Amino acid sequence: MTDGITVSNTQALNEIHRFTFADHDVRGELVQLSSSYSALCDKHDYPTPVANLLGELLAVTSLLTATLKFKGHINVQLQGSGPLNFATVNGRHDQKLRGLARVRAEINDSSLQAMLGDDALLVLTLTPEQGERYQGMVKIEGDSLASAVEDYFTQSEQLPTRIWLHADSTLQQCAGFMLQVLPAASTDVASNNQGESFTHLATLADTLTQAEIFSLGVTDILHRLYHEEDIHLYPAEQVRFYCGCSRERTATALRSIARDELREIIAQDGKLVLTCDYCLSDYQYDSIDVEALDGHDAPPQAQ
Repeated sequence: MTDGITVSNTQALNEIHRFTFADHDVRGELVQLSSSYSALCDKHDYPTPVANLLGELLAVTSLLTATLKFKGHINVQLQGSGPLNFATVNGRHDQKLRGLARVRAEINDSSLQAMLGDDALLVLTLTPEQGERYQGMVKIEGDSLASAVEDYFTQSEQLPTRIWLHADSTLQQCAGFMLQVLPAASTDVASNNQGESFTHLATLADTLTQAEIFSLGVTDILHRLYHEEDIHLYPAEQVRFYCGCSRERTATALRSIARDELREIIAQDGKLVLTCDYCLSDYQYDSIDVEALDGHDAPPQAQ
């Protein structure tokens, strides 16, 4: 144990770290991502403001995924009527994430409100492998994804939450930091010192810069912010981009389409191509592949 931190100083990107305070009913998380962020944006040629927003969305989805108490996934979605009308990241309980954005007009203003429009919504969907699906939403009032997620927790979960998000598509790095009152203590925030201590911890986190969260290891960051606190840091979890597409899945989708319709497409174009929205991988089918759908999956074709 060094300065209240019970971990080693090893640090790597594409990891999320959870920690708790011995003297406060507050939990925290820190996520730092690089190659998973790069893979999310790879081949899409997003405008820089959109790529940066996707980095923030990737980081916050990882933070929220780490709070799941069940096997399943969480989807964080932004939607509106602006030039960026849709952006989403989906995270599984094992920190496998994927996401995309849809841009329908030129981005002239990089602010969140300008990109999404005045009717912008934040939608969170929880889908457990067993149990009922839950969806909540909140209107985006400000110009910060972090504040929108904080508003969601205030309105839907009544959990005091602070979130800090950073993304730089040029550096191909994104990161997020979250503090949240433990659910068991949230009802007592107003009646004891919990609110004051949470504010104190959040005020210290406000001093963390983008340069620091991109370059420092987790132990250095926690020492920099909370060297007077007794902190327990849990083992890191790996975070990675995982699309999940496959030729088998595309074949399953094609089986739901009338065979004559597939034949007509191949007669016109010479082949049928399905493109994954997330990783932009192409899956090609010719007439022999289509006829083989009645039996086993078609053999692999060159991409």
